[in-house]
Amino acid sequence: MALDVEITSSGPCLRHVVVRVPRGDIDAMHDLAVGELVDTAEVPGFRKGHVPTGLIAKRFRRELSDEVKQKVLVGSLEQLAEDHDLQPINEPNLDVDMIEIPEEGDFEYEFDVEVRPEFDLPDYKGLTIDRPVREVSDEDVDSYLDQFLLQYSHFHDHDGPAEAGDSIVANLEFAHGGEVVRTIEEAMLELRPVLRFQDAELEGFDELMAGVAAGEDRNTEITVAAEADNVAMRGETLALSLSVTAVKKPHLPDLDDEFFDRLGVENEEALKDALRDTLERQAEFGQRQDTRSQVLERITESADWDLPEELVSKQTDNALRREILEMQQAGFTPQEIQARENEIRQHAISTTRQAIKEHFVLDRIAEEENIEVAGQDLDVEIQMMAMQAGENPRRLRARLIKSGMIENLEAQVRERKAIEVILDNAEFNDVPGEPLVKAPVATLDQSVCRSPSDVATVPGDGDDGDKPADDEPVSEDVVEDQADDEAATD
Repeated sequence: MALDVEITSSGPCLRHVVVRVPRGDIDAMHDLAVGELVDTAEVPGFRKGHVPTGLIAKRFRRELSDEVKQKVLVGSLEQLAEDHDLQPINEPNLDVDMIEIPEEGDFEYEFDVEVRPEFDLPDYKGLTIDRPVREVSDEDVDSYLDQFLLQYSHFHDHDGPAEAGDSIVANLEFAHGGEVVRTIEEAMLELRPVLRFQDAELEGFDELMAGVAAGEDRNTEITVAAEADNVAMRGETLALSLSVTAVKKPHLPDLDDEFFDRLGVENEEALKDALRDTLERQAEFGQRQDTRSQVLERITESADWDLPEELVSKQTDNALRREILEMQQAGFTPQEIQARENEIRQHAISTTRQAIKEHFVLDRIAEEENIEVAGQDLDVEIQMMAMQAGENPRRLRARLIKSGMIENLEAQVRERKAIEVILDNAEFNDVPGEPLVKAPVATLDQSVCRSPSDVATVPGDGDDGDKPADDEPVSEDVVEDQADDEAATD
């Protein structure tokens, strides 16, 4: 087709495209469609194959119009892709139902499409990277054992004041300008240095609540994250009142034969060996994440191009899901993933914007290095995820496909391969790593200013809450996975 195409920039990574199809091309496609109907059209009074073309064009006008429109659109879009290097990143914003080909004259249609940003590929070989190194010590194992045992603890009411490591049940009230904007009832909170919500973070929480008893209140202030979902409240300071209704004290399990049998280990030494292995794997994970972060920072230093806000908005959830996927693959516990998820939500926009730029740069590097993701690569990833989750691989694959996560997984593998190319060509300086066992963070999967109220489930006296039940059978594989999970840090 002799197309007349006009492409203009309508914003960051946005193109407005106007396509004109000459009347002659439209008529040629119409005649072709009529000819295809001659042999099959059934018209009273005529034998098949002997219906006049003029009668066919008149009798099947609507069907022919729809077919010609489809052929013209498909053909012109395919030719547009061949003749113009648009590099779209999604389908064009084109409402086919609203498009009609005129009876006379040329056919013109237009649409907007998001395209890949144009940029010079940065130098990605020969980078100098600091590599954190941290050996697992006996002190690390002992510290982690204390945290590991908490997941098997029981909570009971405590009449005295709360101490470090205890939990409280409290009603939370958030006020802004003297008016209550949010209440959360009966939330169970661990006394940790940091209390993390979906869109805010309170430091010094353990110090604030130290010595509190049931029936007492504590007051403080908390600042809404700069990128909270509630745009009007971003960066605002809220008055927070906590009314404590109960103090819960954890009771750790005894390290006896019954407990070891439950875990599927012989004794305390075997348990510590399993925890040490987990910490070593988590140290390797942390090292990979740290070097990966340095690589991403280096290759996106010059990525100062703008992105369309609609694209950033659409990719925010994808970025969150991919982060969760990586943490699941690394063996983090649901509690640790939740803590990280809340942190990510607080910085979702800037995090997503950076992640999109990283994706485009890594995608260009993957093209430069001819990196492809084979079906076997995905099979290996899904098999590993299924083993860690105790799930059937085929069922997991079906779930990933249904949720759209399979594309995320493929992109993740491709980007990982691109990073491996960069690291294979990098020079490393070994530096001391951060502590492997960090202080746990208290989390509450709630917003501080989004909806009017929520009620959190509170474990009752002697209830395990989210802890494993005493009579719940635990296989050796599950125990090892639990050890792997709990060793991760947020």
